[in-house]
Amino acid sequence: MDQFHDIRPYNDDEVAEVLYNLVEMPDFINTIIGFRFAKWPRFLQAPLAFGVKFALKRQIAKIKNVHDFQMIVANYMERMIKTTTTNVEYRGIEKLDKNTGYLFLSNHRDIAMDPAFVNYGLYLAGLNTVRIAIGDNLLRRPFVSDLMRLNKSFIVKRSANGIREMMAAFGQLSAYISHSLVKDQANIWIAQKEGRAKDGLDQTDPAIIKMFYMSQKKEKIPFSQAMANLKIVPVSISYEYDPCAFEKARELHQKSTTGNYEKAEFEDIDSIKNGIVGQKGKVVVTFGDVMKDEFETPETFVAEVDRQIISHYAIHSTNEAALAMQQGLPSTDKVFASYLERCPDDLKETVLAMYANPLKQQQAYSPT
Repeated sequence: MDQFHDIRPYNDDEVAEVLYNLVEMPDFINTIIGFRFAKWPRFLQAPLAFGVKFALKRQIAKIKNVHDFQMIVANYMERMIKTTTTNVEYRGIEKLDKNTGYLFLSNHRDIAMDPAFVNYGLYLAGLNTVRIAIGDNLLRRPFVSDLMRLNKSFIVKRSANGIREMMAAFGQLSAYISHSLVKDQANIWIAQKEGRAKDGLDQTDPAIIKMFYMSQKKEKIPFSQAMANLKIVPVSISYEYDPCAFEKARELHQKSTTGNYEKAEFEDIDSIKNGIVGQKGKVVVTFGDVMKDEFETPETFVAEVDRQIISHYAIHSTNEAALAMQQGLPSTDKVFASYLERCPDDLKETVLAMYANPLKQQQAYSPT
């Protein structure tokens, strides 16, 4: 019996049927049309839908398994990197063993691109790609769920109601992660806390670590040994420019001024799209050191994860310029100053804080 059937990624023998059903989903086809042909007249919707379906059917006929699907994703990643970044740099990836399954515990800036950049680096280095943790709040449209699970994503049930249902969901998730790492020797990517760090401050949620421990705790395995079993590697991802910065600032500003922010129904989907197509400048992904068995509590474990993520965060000229401007000094980056001019006046202080905070956090760990 498949105890993880409702949260796990799709298996190779399920790919063909899922793809066939995807192409028959009007919502999926219309989303592609809206993404690729947004400026075309609406009366061309029907012929465009026919053409898109025809092209997709030809493409999916060549896809026999998850690897085939991910090779298509890799081609899109290459194109995206060429058009939206100036450079992508990977640090520390040479420390990883191809025959070991790691749990990559990452800071979180972008819904889709954070795990995508980690995945692409592993792919280039000849390592196995990751199984990606994704919240069910992002899967309100069925085709999104199917696409994510085809790309080795597994579902985190954030919408579980009541203590009993939540504990059951966390228990299943903990067991799946342990099974993936220990039994399957598969790699996992998961964010250090729920939701993106919209303010630029990276901090691990101890509840995530406690969730990791749940399945091994049942087996009476000590916390320190259980964490070592999972081969957890802190990962720092930094973007020179955040494509969703102004939208994040709008949410933070509204929360600070009104005390509330109500997301539009498909706002997260728009964030995914903007994160993919928006300009990012230089991107740096840094893999830290595997966490050892020297941590007796979730709190001490979290402190070391945070230390690695913050100290390994690659500081860009945009971070330095933002901090200088916060201090009333001239911008040290003319391009960033020009970028900031496009930001609405009421959001500028929030955007400056977003870019300055990673540098402030790093300085707090290693004051000069």
